Amino acid sequence: MLEQHYLTTLFEPKSVAVIGASDRENSVGNIIFKNILGSGYKGRLYAINPKHETIQGQQAYKSIEEIGARVEMAVIATRPQTVPQIIEQCGRSGVRNVIIIASGFSEAGHIGAALERKVLEIARSYNVRILGPNCLGIIRPELGLNATFTRITANPGNLALVSQSGAMCSAVLDWAKANQVGFSSVISLGMTTDIDFGEILDYLIYDSRTHYILMYVEGIRNARRFMSALRSAARIKPIILLKAGRHEAGSQAATVHSGMAAVSDTVFDAAVRRAGVVRVQNVGQLFYAAKALASKFRPQGNRLAIITNGGGPGAMAADRAGDLGIPLAQMTNETMAALNKSLPANWSHSNPIDIGGDATPERYREAIMAVTHDANVDSTLVMLSPQAMTDPMGVAKAIIEVADKLNRSLICCWMGEDQVSAARKLLEDAGIPAFRMPETAIELFHHISKYYRNQKLLLQTPEPTRQQGRPETEGAKMLIEALLAERRKVLSEMESKAILRAFKVPVAQTMVARTATEALLLAEQIGFPIAMKVDSPDLPHKSDAGGVRLNIQNAPAVRNAYHDIIDTVQKRHPTAKINGVSIEPFLSRPHGRELMIGVFRDPIFGPVISFGAGGFDVEIFSDRSVALPPLNKFLAKDLVETTRTSKILDQFHNMPPVDREALKEVLLCISEMVCELPWIQELDLNPLIVDEHGAIAADARIVIDHAANASGDRYAHMAIYPYPVHLIQEWQMNDGKVVTIRPIRPEDADLEQEFVKNMSDESRYYRFMDTLRELTQTMLVRFTQIDYDREMALVAMIADDEGKETQIGVARYVGNPDGESVEFALAVGDDWQKCGVGRKLMTALIDCARLKGYRAVVGDVLSTNSKMFRLMTSLGFTIHPHPEDTAVKRVVKPLTGA
Repeated sequence: MLEQHYLTTLFEPKSVAVIGASDRENSVGNIIFKNILGSGYKGRLYAINPKHETIQGQQAYKSIEEIGARVEMAVIATRPQTVPQIIEQCGRSGVRNVIIIASGFSEAGHIGAALERKVLEIARSYNVRILGPNCLGIIRPELGLNATFTRITANPGNLALVSQSGAMCSAVLDWAKANQVGFSSVISLGMTTDIDFGEILDYLIYDSRTHYILMYVEGIRNARRFMSALRSAARIKPIILLKAGRHEAGSQAATVHSGMAAVSDTVFDAAVRRAGVVRVQNVGQLFYAAKALASKFRPQGNRLAIITNGGGPGAMAADRAGDLGIPLAQMTNETMAALNKSLPANWSHSNPIDIGGDATPERYREAIMAVTHDANVDSTLVMLSPQAMTDPMGVAKAIIEVADKLNRSLICCWMGEDQVSAARKLLEDAGIPAFRMPETAIELFHHISKYYRNQKLLLQTPEPTRQQGRPETEGAKMLIEALLAERRKVLSEMESKAILRAFKVPVAQTMVARTATEALLLAEQIGFPIAMKVDSPDLPHKSDAGGVRLNIQNAPAVRNAYHDIIDTVQKRHPTAKINGVSIEPFLSRPHGRELMIGVFRDPIFGPVISFGAGGFDVEIFSDRSVALPPLNKFLAKDLVETTRTSKILDQFHNMPPVDREALKEVLLCISEMVCELPWIQELDLNPLIVDEHGAIAADARIVIDHAANASGDRYAHMAIYPYPVHLIQEWQMNDGKVVTIRPIRPEDADLEQEFVKNMSDESRYYRFMDTLRELTQTMLVRFTQIDYDREMALVAMIADDEGKETQIGVARYVGNPDGESVEFALAVGDDWQKCGVGRKLMTALIDCARLKGYRAVVGDVLSTNSKMFRLMTSLGFTIHPHPEDTAVKRVVKPLTGA
């Protein structure tokens, strides 16, 4: 039995009341009521206005309590001061959804914020959900519902627009109308006092009318909830996102408008990449990207070939590709030979491939076939400018004929208007993206190729640590707690390296000398040559302070360097606390590249890992990429490759390529530190020296602080919940078979599908309350690509002698909208029933829910499923009538005090 989403009555209401409906022209209540009346809404519509008998020819009621019939959704179009009383009236009348149009709440200062809190408190006491305040409303074109105060209507379509800005909704609607773009939903979120992006995205996943989701974002209240919802939705439906505030001025404007804290644009970009979302820069790109995703355009990478009948347009395209970091493909000798055979002698012999102003449809076809079979080419841009001997329609037809035979994606640019518009439309109708200008085509390719790359990032489910429970890890935690007890937050280099060493990060040995004599003894112990650095919590940049001496070869030089460092630093920074001078080996690596790995704490997204050029280059080049932890090898590789610095890691001048595996290993170790040590606020490995023999941190600095974690969630400090490796357990059955119970992974899709196929018809019906025989692709994605913060799915696996796994059971829960309970489902393979598998899975699932702080586990069970009732009763569940379906009973297990 497929239940409707709990927000269905908000977005598909059978009855709507407009509170504040008016006859006064151009008032908000007038426009909203007129829009609903005029849009063909089929449900019941009520006007609420205590001062009038009729509104716009319809009966008016003094309050919503006078209607005497159920109202599923109310639009409040009155002054903000009246809203608390109206919410109370709605609650008493059984209204479960309201849209608050008015502004004047938290964005207006302390008084407005207090009013907003009061509204929310009343709404929650009656289980009323709020969209807004300070929003435009919603449009559902197929339902004939336009509950907004914009004068622009929306055509039906398969795009859902979700926006924090009502003005952006209006602008996008206007653009869409002129470009014949339709919508399944237009949803203005406003201040997101109650319903936010997460719940809207969750609803749109289930909305069959929505195929693609467009988002306009200004600010985020809760990074974990935002990322969880975004990642869950992006697994099912493509999401294209436009965010304001890429630069400081825009960020400040967005903050003022939304009332939310500003988000670092670099960090936000890393977050949405990890969520499998494509981010665009303007409204036009928003729709072009949506159109491209709906077409046959599926770039496999970012290496682009450009075929053109004009050198100028090709150069323009190549310039824009260079701006965006898109590499032009280097064609193989075989491709060059094929092009030489089919093209005139004066063709460009390079990429862009200029095939001449007199290029025929056949010449285009030959060039496309040669290029798209090149292993170095991921996608091809085909350009045409209308010259005297050009046949735009003939070339378009030739491309359409070969498009389905190609194993590479095509994108087209037919420049101009009158002579090429019909051919351009023919390409679009065939599902091939076609544009007027080369820059637009290149930008579209950039965004869509990033989308498919980001989808690969989304599939990654890294574990928090590969060395759980190691004593070194516990030792690091003890050291941090001891330092905090001493009210110290900036660790010395020696302390920082001790923590890094606990997590297997290779570091140069460091010891601190407090006198010149101690420095001599330590230098002799370590061995010459050595490096000497000032040890001070007040000087993060030791070189700038004059506190570094390198390549010291003998004892006299040690004594001189010690005094010189102390004297220089004291003169430049007389108030700095100096603990002494650190002594460490001088790392002489002729092929070493100096890199930087850092960690910083973003106020919205929590810990962020950065990578880039190190040493003095870090200040000069500002070449850095960032990623949200946790990382695995795929994500670590992506972090490195998104920097310009990655180019010098390969064969460079006379230096051999570095050991990239060693570099990735350091990044993974840092990721583990970030996951397991929530106290870390800053970390700086600079320089990290990497060569063909490995990697070693020459210098390190860590800043810590107390970790706030009232929820008991060990990963509460992270925006992305890592794969919960701590939930893996093994259990031995009575016959000796070992069953592994673990959280599900995306790569379990085939095992999950096979498990469902092998269930008996009765077992499948009991599980799904439906006669399905196998999972649809959408269901399979939903079941296996889960967000471990929002939901949990534990699978029971057995392995044969070769280690091949077979799934024999699964238990899962999803959070309910009340935020306090979860709904569970359980299925056990027919051959494994009555073996204790179901009990073991449910016990583990209940423990998960309890650890997450939920107060109850509930489930719906068919009344005829006696085996399930016996199991549930034995686990402490109570059985209750279902509030809406007599064929089903509800089982409930409270978790408080358990």
